[in-house]
Amino acid sequence: MKSKIILALLATAIAGSALAQVKPEDAIKFRQSGYAFMSWNMGKLKAMLVDNPASYNKEQAIAAANLIAATANSGMGALYVPGSDKGKGWKETRVKPELFTDRDAVGKVAMAFNKEANELAKVAATGDAAALKVQFGKVGEACKGCHDKFRKDE
Repeated sequence: MKSKIILALLATAIAGSALAQVKPEDAIKFRQSGYAFMSWNMGKLKAMLVDNPASYNKEQAIAAANLIAATANSGMGALYVPGSDKGKGWKETRVKPELFTDRDAVGKVAMAFNKEANELAKVAATGDAAALKVQFGKVGEACKGCHDKFRKDE
C-alpha cells in the first residue's frame, strides 16, 4: 500500500512538472473535463444501483468504476497550477482559494477519494451489485468531502 502511495505521489510530481507549462485556463479546462467525465460515470452507476436496480449491467458497472478509479489515479492534482484558482476553463472555476493553501486538508480528501475510487473498481469486478451500491455511497461521500471544503456553489 505504501509503495502505491509513493508511486502516486511521484507520478503527480512528475506530471506537475510537465504541466507547469500549462496555461491556467487550459488547466481549468482539463480538470473540468476530467471531473465531468467522472461525474457522468458516477451517474451511470447511480442509474444502475439506485434509480433502477433492474438495469444493473456488470460490464457497464465495471467500465464506469474503472474510469472513476483511473481518473482518481491520473494525477489531476497537477492541474491545480498557480493562477488556476480564478478564471475560466469551459466555465468559471469553482475552486475555493483554500485548495491552494490548505495542503494538509487537500491531501486528506484526495487520499480518501483515491482509496474509495480504487475500492470501487475492485468491488465492481466482483459483480456484487449490493456491495457495489455500498461502495458507490462511500465514493460519493469522498467526493462530497472535497466539494464541501474546496468547491464554491454554483
